[in-house]
Amino acid sequence: MAHGPMFVGRGPADDEEILGKAYDARIMSRLLGYLAPFTRQIALAFVFMTIVALANLAVPYLWKAAIDGAIAQQSLSALNWVILAYVGVGLVNWAASFGQIYTMSWIGQRIVYNVRTQLFDHLQRLSFRYYDTHEVGRIMSRLLSDVGVLNELLTGGIIGIASDLFTLIGIIAIMISMNPRLSLLAFAVIPILGLATEFWRRRAREAFRLVRRTIARVNASLQENISGVRVVQSFGREDLNQQRFDEVNRGHLDANLYAARLSAIFFPAVDLIGAAATALIIWYGGTQVLGQQLTAGALVAFVLYAGRFFEPIRDLSQRYNTMQSAMAAGERIFEMVDTAVEIADAPDAIDLPTMRGEVRFEDVSFGYDGETMVLQDINLTVRPGEMVAFVGATGAGKTSMINLIGRFYDVSRGRITVDGHDLRYIQMHSLRRQLGIVLQDPFLFSGSIKENIRYGRLTATDEEIVAAAQAAQAHEFITALPQGYDTPVGERGVKLSQGQRQLISFARAILADPRLLILDEATASIDTQTEQRIQQALEYLLRGDRQSHPTSAQDGGANKSGCDCRSGRTSPSPGLRTSFVIAHRLSTITGADKVVVIEQGRIVEMGRHEELLAQGGLYYNLYTMSFRDQT
Repeated sequence: MAHGPMFVGRGPADDEEILGKAYDARIMSRLLGYLAPFTRQIALAFVFMTIVALANLAVPYLWKAAIDGAIAQQSLSALNWVILAYVGVGLVNWAASFGQIYTMSWIGQRIVYNVRTQLFDHLQRLSFRYYDTHEVGRIMSRLLSDVGVLNELLTGGIIGIASDLFTLIGIIAIMISMNPRLSLLAFAVIPILGLATEFWRRRAREAFRLVRRTIARVNASLQENISGVRVVQSFGREDLNQQRFDEVNRGHLDANLYAARLSAIFFPAVDLIGAAATALIIWYGGTQVLGQQLTAGALVAFVLYAGRFFEPIRDLSQRYNTMQSAMAAGERIFEMVDTAVEIADAPDAIDLPTMRGEVRFEDVSFGYDGETMVLQDINLTVRPGEMVAFVGATGAGKTSMINLIGRFYDVSRGRITVDGHDLRYIQMHSLRRQLGIVLQDPFLFSGSIKENIRYGRLTATDEEIVAAAQAAQAHEFITALPQGYDTPVGERGVKLSQGQRQLISFARAILADPRLLILDEATASIDTQTEQRIQQALEYLLRGDRQSHPTSAQDGGANKSGCDCRSGRTSPSPGLRTSFVIAHRLSTITGADKVVVIEQGRIVEMGRHEELLAQGGLYYNLYTMSFRDQT
């Protein structure tokens, strides 16, 4: 029964389910590059691996020595020496196995650390455009799942494959040296084993691809429903969503059961083929023992070697999927690593000095895909200290304007300058350290209130944090909390109300003390009572002297710049921060030095609030429809 889409995504046929080749030289060479700093540790692991393999190869020979030597000669002392040798080999095997496992785990964990650190650092530098086209779940899969697959390969896969091959070659050599005829009899089942392995490999490839596809669907459904749990409960969709998730989860169950059936068929089949080969060896070898052409101890040792002959073959078959998954994971990881940082410093980029705050749009056009323009032929000059309000219908291009000011995207045509410097030739850190942004939906990091306010200026003292909170009218509610400024905010600030989160974001911006301020409908989600509480802080944030920090909400809003924040605006001054506001509240628009009306990506009107009302144009219509009720 169809119920419509269960989750939003790129669908099942994406790169999350691709398993790829079992071996890709290009990917493997890059993976081995991560091993380069650990050559001594890898050499040590191979020494341990060799010791383990030799110890395992020695065990059947000790059986031969015990049966044909000590037992046949009825020598207790010889038997004791064999037992001591057997115990010694076991102890050596244990110590070498410990060294091998620990060494490779040590190497693997450090490689995982290095890869995740590299990915995280790269992700921090990728442009917004990358995140526009890649889901968070997919990115998290790279950092967690795919890196984990690489860890599995690097910690056990490579050494395991080498160990299996070494053991297999050793067993073959020993068997041939002991009895060529019996060896040929044991090797006669290899073609049958090869056919069984190929049969399993082809179907296992599809089976594990199906498992990967279905778990991707389960993860996507979980992520969407957990993120949207408030909407789910608001509309009473719990039962229907449970039904849909059960369908997705059952698909994953069926895929795993199918893969389990294949494994249940193949691996016992390997054991059966091995048992058949062992039976042939015992039959033929037994006749040789009865004919005194072969000793009993040699036959027992040969049977033990034959049994171990199939173990590395079985292990290598299992490691095929590890290799296949690791190649695909490596390809996806390197695809992310190789993604160019689109917004990067030019080679000759300058370190922007303390800015005056003059911003110019010069014939700017912009499109997110580089083709369809959402902004066209924008020309705008903002003097230092001016406050500019962007007004327009949803989708007109307001947010695109502020995204370009922060250089989160580059213009498609034209240029934007700050104090005469093209943004593309300014070192980004020197631009953004003087940039402050307050969003409509404020983002708080897990941690305390104090840590979130300090995020804008890590060197701030506790006294400065309190002063910023007082200026943002947040101090009162913070001190009323049980732990005050040390109160944990929870994930994304879930333990606080929307208004409280916004007040903290204002405090964070005040503490950062930016030269260039952007407010993206920052008061849209705040109730009227809260808005009244932060109006003074907003005026300070928009107009306050950058060198002054109010220490109390009772200071009347006056500051060292001479601006009385209770009563209105001062003239634009180089000593005041330049600000851009996507307007929602009428009080913010009327206080702007310049109102810019945007329609379909173009500036259609510009001027003061009163001037635009008098023109009776688009702004007048927007005002009468959206803002008059606020008066």
